[in-house]
Amino acid sequence: MKHTSTLLWALVMLVTLTACGGKSKKENNATISGKKVELEKLKKTNEKTEAAIKKLQDELALMDTANGKTGVAKLVAVQPVAVENFKHFIELRGKVDADNISYVSPRGMGGQVKAVYVKQGQHVNKGQLLLRLDDAIARQQVAAVRQQTEGIKTQLALAKNVYERQKNLWDKGIGTEVQLLTSKSNVESLEAQLKSVQEQVKLASEQMNTANVYSDVSGIADIVNIKVGEIFQGMTANGPQIKIVNTNSLKVVTNIAENYITKLHLGSPVDIHIQDVNLDFNSTISFVGQSLDPNNFGFVAEAKIPSNKFLKPNQSAIVRIQDYTANNAIVVPANTVQSDDKGKYVYVVQKLNDGKMVARRKDVNTGEVYADKMEIKTGLVAGEQIITEGYQTIYDGQQITTAAQ
Repeated sequence: MKHTSTLLWALVMLVTLTACGGKSKKENNATISGKKVELEKLKKTNEKTEAAIKKLQDELALMDTANGKTGVAKLVAVQPVAVENFKHFIELRGKVDADNISYVSPRGMGGQVKAVYVKQGQHVNKGQLLLRLDDAIARQQVAAVRQQTEGIKTQLALAKNVYERQKNLWDKGIGTEVQLLTSKSNVESLEAQLKSVQEQVKLASEQMNTANVYSDVSGIADIVNIKVGEIFQGMTANGPQIKIVNTNSLKVVTNIAENYITKLHLGSPVDIHIQDVNLDFNSTISFVGQSLDPNNFGFVAEAKIPSNKFLKPNQSAIVRIQDYTANNAIVVPANTVQSDDKGKYVYVVQKLNDGKMVARRKDVNTGEVYADKMEIKTGLVAGEQIITEGYQTIYDGQQITTAAQ
């Protein structure tokens, strides 16, 4: 009985293990089948990717004539590296101005205009009479002082006559010393009065002459904004009443940003172009302002230009001020210099022993840039051939040619 129970227990355990083993085997088979399916999918995807890559490579091979499989070099244009005197300019806007501009003003308090002797656009000479103001009061003052002068002159003549008589008597021992001294004192007092009144005549005459307004410079009457009957005071809220411009001495004025203040100085070369009349001038900086304009944080610079009948004050000008120069510098077209994460570079031509040419990358350190030229500090030497066309689509070591195949 005991033996039978043992056999039954062993049979149950065997059935259980067999069932478990069959289940584990089925699960393993399912996992393997899934991975095989996934692997097949990846292979198909990879085949499609490789086919796409192959297709693109074939297309590029047809499009890129420099592909190594075809044996055809990439067509480029080249030019020798230039050595020249490189110049950098600051290009600004400016205006023509005159050195001698006179804003005419009265010498006195001004007054009502009685006559106008100048017209707008008329040429006037220095010292020429432009206006006559009302001088009635000044004339009355001059007349009164002159009349007073004549009265003092009469009194002085009488006093001198008395003094001469008194002195003659005193010389003969007649009269007293007090009488002589008194007559002498009268003469001296009247002479002093006459001198004072004569000065008053000069002052009154000068005040009367302030009614005449003269030009301080020779030039053109650019503005004449005054009429008979109006009050002349020189400058009004609407601007000057009379402006005289002498165009014999002209200059161009420009405003320069403060960051250039250390680069400019008296004598810096300047190229000036007047667009309206198509005139060009070479000049130098003749004046540099010593203070900054608080409105635009710039400073004023001036350059003189010769007189010309076509030039007028306030004409627009293009001003190119030379602020940098490098003699015998390596210069290349600015557009040939490329950049990447390693820095700036250009492509040059390298000739191989078999006569073929390849493109070589040259890392460069650049300097100033102006217009279409760039200064190269290091990286290139004179005589090298730099690639100027086709450089955008080539790579280091690519076979190139400078003539169509």
